[in-house]
Amino acid sequence: MPVQTMWILGILLILAAGWLIGSAVTSWWKYRGERIVRCPENQRPAGVRVDAGHAGLTAIGKSPELRLNSCSRWPERAGCGQACLAQIESSPHDCLVRTILAKWYLGKRCVNCGRPFGDIEWTGAKPALQTEDQSLVEWSQVPAERLEETLATARPICFACYTATRLVREHPDLAIDRTRPIPR
Repeated sequence: MPVQTMWILGILLILAAGWLIGSAVTSWWKYRGERIVRCPENQRPAGVRVDAGHAGLTAIGKSPELRLNSCSRWPERAGCGQACLAQIESSPHDCLVRTILAKWYLGKRCVNCGRPFGDIEWTGAKPALQTEDQSLVEWSQVPAERLEETLATARPICFACYTATRLVREHPDLAIDRTRPIPR
């Protein structure tokens, strides 16, 4: 076989492998993360995770095969038909917890300092929530199936105010609260 033909076949093989790997990685990226769906059985919110690795591996050359990796209704309902996957297939981005939170913060201002929220930083200084009883909650502390009801009554608090307020509440001996008069 001529050298030129071997080069062409090698390049085609590399391009095909790149396309296959690219489709697997794209599907994995698309279906990772926690989501909120309406459980078809009781029409209540459920926190689910898609098996993103399986979706990525089965997406090679075709549409991915989706299956749940976890659900807030398991283990009691672990044998369900996973009909909720249709909601994820039809709108994978909109049911992501990150998307729901980003939409909720959009146009809001911090309850303490009044600073408007811009793009949410997902890996670093995340804003938090102030609940009806004035307690402070990080997103990870709210179960996905209760996120909608929590957001209905919570108020947004920026990362700086969240951190400062927590410090004053949890370690009053280490912080100076300048919002209160200094005793003389």
